[in-house]
Amino acid sequence: MLFVEANGAKIPALGLGTWELSGRTCARVVEQALRLGYRHIDTAQVYENEREVGDALRASGVRRDDVFVTTKVWTNHFAPHDLERSVKESLARLRLSSVDLVLLHWPNSHVPLAETLGALAHARQMGLTRHIGVSNFTVALIEQAVALSPEPLVCNQVEYHPYLDQAKVRAACDQHGLALVAYSPIAKGRIKTDQTLAEIGRTHRKSPAQVCLRWLVQQNVAAIPRTSRVERLSENIGIFDFELSDDEMRRIAGLAHPKGRLTDYGFAPKWD
Repeated sequence: MLFVEANGAKIPALGLGTWELSGRTCARVVEQALRLGYRHIDTAQVYENEREVGDALRASGVRRDDVFVTTKVWTNHFAPHDLERSVKESLARLRLSSVDLVLLHWPNSHVPLAETLGALAHARQMGLTRHIGVSNFTVALIEQAVALSPEPLVCNQVEYHPYLDQAKVRAACDQHGLALVAYSPIAKGRIKTDQTLAEIGRTHRKSPAQVCLRWLVQQNVAAIPRTSRVERLSENIGIFDFELSDDEMRRIAGLAHPKGRLTDYGFAPKWD
């Protein structure tokens, strides 16, 4: 497994996203992923599956120290005392003494960022999490967050796949030593019928999804594809035995278009 390193964190380059996974399905998929060699599991308070993720981690038999566990604080818990309490509640649901990474799930303009980051840093200082970071932050918000955070931020988790150009956000992350973690890295399955990805895949005897994930990993980006199908887990992790050429990387990057973003809400920031 490759790692993306940033400000002291070693983030496994391929992880499992758990958005929309719940109950026994979530527990089964996470446990199977860990047995297959995944060492990076991403959950969040708002997913309401932290308990199942923790159960699966214990059932897998994999040592806790070998798994990078991320959870995220929802925006209505950004007031300082509320944030600390909510992180402790996440740990209680996971039945873990600490996680590896806690992220602010989305920006929230109603609570001063300095206060939220102060509380997030305090959670790290208390040992509730090894690392802290942000998610869905724009270039301007990254600049603010890095300047305001009392503790180093290790990543910005954003939507990123071949149809969405994230060059500006990537450059800002690079400038400040932050890793980029890509959610929806296979564009919610839309890449399956992409002719360019299929053609490149045939060259390497790989699927469009594997080409897509490899494209991200070769940019030193960590990817967290979500799937509820155990057979897809094996496919998604099979990306470390081939390499895309510079020309193939450029062709895939050329698939980006202005309407490529798939996740956008009314409370989202003004995107770059």
